[in-house]
Amino acid sequence: MDIQLKRGLLDVCVLAAIKDGESYGYKIIKDMKPYTELSESTLYTILKRLENARMLTVRTAEHGGRLRKYYRITGEGLSRIEEFKEDWNEILSIYRFVTKEEEGNE
Repeated sequence: MDIQLKRGLLDVCVLAAIKDGESYGYKIIKDMKPYTELSESTLYTILKRLENARMLTVRTAEHGGRLRKYYRITGEGLSRIEEFKEDWNEILSIYRFVTKEEEGNE
């Protein structure tokens, strides 16, 4: 898969994982696991990128004697998810065009 396309898809997946409420790294990975594999290093790179783009906010709190970062989606992050949904309709249309000849040969 094209690296830029995958990067954009993973960004939206991470936003979707936290859209219903605050979350933290391990839980985000766990929530995404049925859909896609994501390493911790990749996740934290994505989270930092999304934070810099103001699509999420971060707070630190103590949990079990350790500091844990909690992530919350912002309005910009919610807007990005909506943009993705609109973009996806166009992607599906292109996919149908690309595969239409294959369907006729079956």
